[in-house]
Amino acid sequence: MNQTYNLVEFFSGIGSQARALENLNVKINTLATCEWDIHAFVAYDAIHNSPDLDTEIAKMEKPDILEILKDYTLSNDGKQPMDYSMLKTYSVEALRYILSGIRKSNNFVDISSLDGAEMPDNIDILTYSFPCQDLSNVGAFHGYNKGIDKDSNSRSSLLWQVGRILQEMKDNNKKLPRFLLMENVPTLLSKRHFGNFTIWMNDLEKLGYHSQYYELNAADFGLPQNRPRLLMLSVYFGDDEELHEKLKAYFDGIKKEDVRTSYKKSKFYKRKSIKKLLRTDYSDKKLLEEAIECTPNDTPSRRRIWEENPQIVLSDGSFNPEIKYIRTITTKQDRNPNSGNLFFESGIEGRSKFRYLTPRECLLFMGFRDKDFKNIKKRNVEFHKGDWFFPRDKIIRMAGNSIPVKLLEGMFWLMIQTDKYIEEYKNGRT
Repeated sequence: MNQTYNLVEFFSGIGSQARALENLNVKINTLATCEWDIHAFVAYDAIHNSPDLDTEIAKMEKPDILEILKDYTLSNDGKQPMDYSMLKTYSVEALRYILSGIRKSNNFVDISSLDGAEMPDNIDILTYSFPCQDLSNVGAFHGYNKGIDKDSNSRSSLLWQVGRILQEMKDNNKKLPRFLLMENVPTLLSKRHFGNFTIWMNDLEKLGYHSQYYELNAADFGLPQNRPRLLMLSVYFGDDEELHEKLKAYFDGIKKEDVRTSYKKSKFYKRKSIKKLLRTDYSDKKLLEEAIECTPNDTPSRRRIWEENPQIVLSDGSFNPEIKYIRTITTKQDRNPNSGNLFFESGIEGRSKFRYLTPRECLLFMGFRDKDFKNIKKRNVEFHKGDWFFPRDKIIRMAGNSIPVKLLEGMFWLMIQTDKYIEEYKNGRT
C-alpha cells in the first residue's frame, strides 16, 4: 500500500500492533504510544526503534534522568505504580533505557493522566488492548473480579479512560481517529460483562463510530497456538449518516469466517508449524543455555507438570503428532497447567527430564522474531547488582501479555478492505 497510516497504540506492550502492520507491508508513522510497564516499553523501544541508545541519552547521568522521570507514573509489574524511591536505586544504564523507551516512542506512559487535548493530530489508527486481569478466567481465579465496572478502580476499567480521551479530543475540536482497534478476552461477551461492553459500544456510536466485534482464535490465522480473543474494529463516520448506514450493511455481510477467509487468501497468510517455532538445535550454545534455564528441578510437583500437560517433544526426541497447537501462552511457564513441555536431558544432576518453553519460543509463538528477542536481550543490563532488567520470567510475562501478531494481521487486513470500501463510497462508486 502507498498510504501511510498514522498510528497511536494505547496499552502498547511490546508492540504487536506495529509488528502486524509492518508484516502487511503497511507504511506506518507511530505518532505516540502509551504504556507504563517499564519492561514492556523498554522492549518496545528495542524491537521497533533500536536496541542502541541515542548519543544524547547515552551521555546523560543519573541525577538528570531521575529529574525527568520523577514526573511519570511508572510500573515495575504492569499492575501497580512503582515508588520513586525504588527508581532511585536503579543503575544509570537501566535508567537510560527507561528514558529512551519514553522519548523515542513518544510514550505518554500513564493513560489516566493523558488529556485528550495532548493527543496528536491526524490519527488514522488508535489501538487499545486494555488489561484483562479483571475479565479473564485466570484473573477471576486469583480474585480479580471487578470487571470493567466504571469507578471500580480495576485495571480492566481503564477501558473508560479511552472513551474519556476521545471525548476530550472531540471537545477540543481535534479530529478523532479514523479507525479504532480493540483487543481483549472473549469473556467480555459473558453475562457478567456484556452490559458494560454494550455501554462502551453505545458510547463509541455517540462519538460517531460504527463498531463490529469478532471472536477469533490465533490458531486460525497461522500461529500454532490456541488463543481465543475478542477483537473489535470501530470505523468513524462522524455525522455522515449515509456512511453509517453503508457501514452497517457492509459489516452485516462480514462474519468471523469471512475475516479468516479473506486473510487466508492474501499473500500475507503463512501458517507456522510448532516444529518451525521451537528452538531445539542444542548444538547452538545460546539455545542450549536457554533450554537449560527452563529445565526445572526434579520434584514431585514438577513431575506432575510433565505428566499432566501436553508433551510436545516425546522421550524418543520425536515431535508429538497429536499436537497441532500449543496451549495459550500465559505469563508464566513454570506452572501447572502450562502451554506444553519438551522432553530434554540437560545432563545436570537433580534436574527434570523435560523443559518448558523458553522466553525466545514464547515470543516466536506470539508472532515475533528471533531478532526481536536478541534486541531485547541487548538491553539486559543490571538494574541492581546481580539483578537483570530482562530475566527469563520477565520476557515470558511480556510474551504472555502481548497479542498474537498474525491474529492482528487478520483484523488489520479487514481494516484495509474497509478503508477501500469507504474510499469507493466517497468517490461515488458504492
